[in-house]
Amino acid sequence: MPTMSINGAEHPLPPDPRVSLLDFLREHLHLSGTKIGCNQGACGACTVLADGERILSCLALAVQYEGRAITTVEGLALDGQLHPLQQAFIEHDGFQCGYCTPGQLCSAIGMAAELKRGVPSHVTADLAAGGIAPSHDEIRERMSGNLCRCGAHNGIVAAINEQLAAAGQEAP
Repeated sequence: MPTMSINGAEHPLPPDPRVSLLDFLREHLHLSGTKIGCNQGACGACTVLADGERILSCLALAVQYEGRAITTVEGLALDGQLHPLQQAFIEHDGFQCGYCTPGQLCSAIGMAAELKRGVPSHVTADLAAGGIAPSHDEIRERMSGNLCRCGAHNGIVAAINEQLAAAGQEAP
């Protein structure tokens, strides 16, 4: 039977190939951390990580991820300890209502990996650079696909900056 790994545990794929990854996570596996926002890929509330890369689970079919590793917000904590970025969101008030927070967290973790790999964004000045410094504009551009209607953007950016600095990815 085809499976996928979700937060480190193997799960059989849904029998119906039309089930979105978002619905599979929420309705079949009861992992309610991944949120339903626009259901059109415009808000980022459903962002999860697939093999460490951020994806919009509302636009993905679960069967597309056979054999892959999916990480949801529930899978970020390790041994009962919050992921450092989750803790930074708390310390910097990077949330208000909290609805977009799971998608913001997964997106920021995927974004940090993109920066480290040197994947450019629309605002990247030097496209030939091996690594990309996480400037304020760079972070805001990369996180622009994750909407926060409460206005916690400054806290979110501050939390991300803190964690990038702790990982040795300093802003200029």
